[in-house]
Amino acid sequence: MGKAWGRNLRDNQEAVLAGWIDMRPGAAEEAAKELDVTPEYLGTDLEAAIRALSPDFVVDVTSPSGHKEVTTTALGLGVPVIGEKPMAVDLDEAKEMVRASEAAGKLYMVSQSRRYDGRIQAYRKLIEENLGALGILNSDFYVGAHFGGFRDEMASVLLVDMAIHTFDAARYISQADPVSVYADEFNPGWSWYKGAASATCLFEMTGGLRYTYRGSWCAEGLHTSWESDWRAAGANGTALWDGHGDPKAQIVKESGGFHSTCTDLSEASPTVKSGIEGSLEEFLHALKTGATPNGECHDNIKSFAMVCAAVESSRRAERVLLSEFL
Repeated sequence: MGKAWGRNLRDNQEAVLAGWIDMRPGAAEEAAKELDVTPEYLGTDLEAAIRALSPDFVVDVTSPSGHKEVTTTALGLGVPVIGEKPMAVDLDEAKEMVRASEAAGKLYMVSQSRRYDGRIQAYRKLIEENLGALGILNSDFYVGAHFGGFRDEMASVLLVDMAIHTFDAARYISQADPVSVYADEFNPGWSWYKGAASATCLFEMTGGLRYTYRGSWCAEGLHTSWESDWRAAGANGTALWDGHGDPKAQIVKESGGFHSTCTDLSEASPTVKSGIEGSLEEFLHALKTGATPNGECHDNIKSFAMVCAAVESSRRAERVLLSEFL
């Protein structure tokens, strides 16, 4: 991801890659050479780089265990940060990072890159403009992912390493926030993961919405999209999105009889800068205008809290209130 962000910054017309820091000696120099970029500062010391360069912002692409140190160091020196998900390894660290943003008066944004997808934006629009009050939102995620490496050894691998994307997408699609969760993690006998690679979660959201998540990282064959397979049911009808093409809906045209008469609708996906390219574009816009971007830390911590609460609910085998975490 460091190299992906390096290319992202290199190719952006408004950004200049001034420095590249990596905890491993020589890694920054190697990556810069591979990408054919020539930052002024290459090395292992973030604070020294910030003091030498006075950058406009820092991009944190470390592993989750490094997020707090990098983000609080940069914010403490008065530099805004855009960082990779998830915010931190736990909510205590995440809250410390939010406090650092407040104390510095500087933006800290988490790159929830899947929000920058024309198809999910079209799905949200289709729901908002046609379904009326939303009561049910379901997502299915089934991908047999043979990563190898550290993920094979992780506890709660699906919820901790992947579900943040889907949980954040649920908040984006529904424009609702979590109230409580009942979750059950498990690991089928055939799983190649050491930790729980499957989970079912039921969230109560604001406004009475129920959001259900069903997922597995060890389900072979007939994979869903990495964006999940979605169904939303509201007062006026139902909207579907399979994570691949444009979303579609059926809206009530005439009530009466055993089934209401419905009409078909669809929403064409707009062309947008996607993924981390879209994240960077919105971050730069926020820095220039003061607008609050998607992924601003006070908002994104709610998505991270969904992950932490789901893991805790599964551990306790009981319903957990999000107020315990936020």
